Amino acid sequence: MSLDLSLPTALLADAAARLLRLLPVRAIRPGLSGVLLRGVGNRLELHATDGEAAASVELPALVHTDGEAVLSRRALADTLAHLEAPQLRVAVEGSRVALRTPGARFALPRLESAASAPAGVPPALGTVPGARFAAAAAAVAAAASREEALPLFTGVRLRSTDGRLSLLATDRFRLATATLPWQPTPTTTGPTPAPALAPTSTSADPAAAVGPVPAETATATATAAEAAAGAGAAELDVLVPATLLAEVTRLCASADAVTLHGGDGRCALSWPGWTVTAPSLAATFPDAQLRRLLEAEPAAEAVVDADELAHAVRRAALYAGPTGGVSLDIADGQLRVQGRDAQAGESDETLKAETSGDRLTRHYQSRFLLDALRPFAGGPVRLRLQAALRPTVFSAREATDTDLRYLVVPLRRDPE
Repeated sequence: MSLDLSLPTALLADAAARLLRLLPVRAIRPGLSGVLLRGVGNRLELHATDGEAAASVELPALVHTDGEAVLSRRALADTLAHLEAPQLRVAVEGSRVALRTPGARFALPRLESAASAPAGVPPALGTVPGARFAAAAAAVAAAASREEALPLFTGVRLRSTDGRLSLLATDRFRLATATLPWQPTPTTTGPTPAPALAPTSTSADPAAAVGPVPAETATATATAAEAAAGAGAAELDVLVPATLLAEVTRLCASADAVTLHGGDGRCALSWPGWTVTAPSLAATFPDAQLRRLLEAEPAAEAVVDADELAHAVRRAALYAGPTGGVSLDIADGQLRVQGRDAQAGESDETLKAETSGDRLTRHYQSRFLLDALRPFAGGPVRLRLQAALRPTVFSAREATDTDLRYLVVPLRRDPE
């Protein structure tokens, strides 16, 4: 079919660049490197998949002739990134797709269509505020593991219950969790018609242990989705790849609301103009163990400015040596930050803090501390240190509508 349309250059350039970041081209799967452009009515649709995740975008356009064509995602994004003309015309010319601006023509080869036609997404289960969801998801996803051999730890669990959406991720040495308001959607039957590609679902083997501290094999399983009280709405319980979710947060932060979908082993997130789908990782979370981890019993507490502490940790890390270990010592009205290494030297810095409880010293990986402090930048952060090697809990000083907690396990040894 022929394709001929006009639209603002910046609009298509931004969408193409975001698609490329969301679905990077993999050398081992060159057949999935394309993006399907479809002009219909008064819009341009872009559909792409990497075989697992998929994304669809709708852009307003002046369509002269309906049609479609498949181009290389990278070639399209790279070409558009260097165009300065405000308007662009896209047209199929034989085996090429021409991108025309006043005085210039760029012809990209058409690819064989490796992407199927857009299919439905799982049923919509509820909505969350866009900005709050993006901030919470970005913070929680940072705690997930990058080790593909342990698929349970590479995902972010999204679970709705009692009008709240919870997000949770852990790499066994740290854990992040957040909850925010959730507006359930009445249950519908069958997939929701929407411009999204149906990805190839993959299964991940369940991991044997979970939690910031090494533990025995967990036997509890995640609760199945069940009817919401009164409203007849289904609950969401999916495990989303953390790397994909982190990229999605950069796209949806400006949306008023984000709709979450789930069912048939898939999950999806949608907001005006965008739909992103992915397989739900087939792994189970040991809920009982997680509840115990989140029930903190602090032996000491400190409230300190998050930015001041982050800066102090960065300075101490310069003296932490190859292990990157930094010590935090809570005493009367102060928090000491220390770095020490036989070769690098040592640092000792004292910050004013509101303290309570016992005097305690704990040793941490500096990068884990910085990740834990990042979501609380610009305000005070509360540290709750527990006995022995139970995780230290980082949270906002005062309770907010978005309850974010970050747990970091201390190192097993104190600095010498």
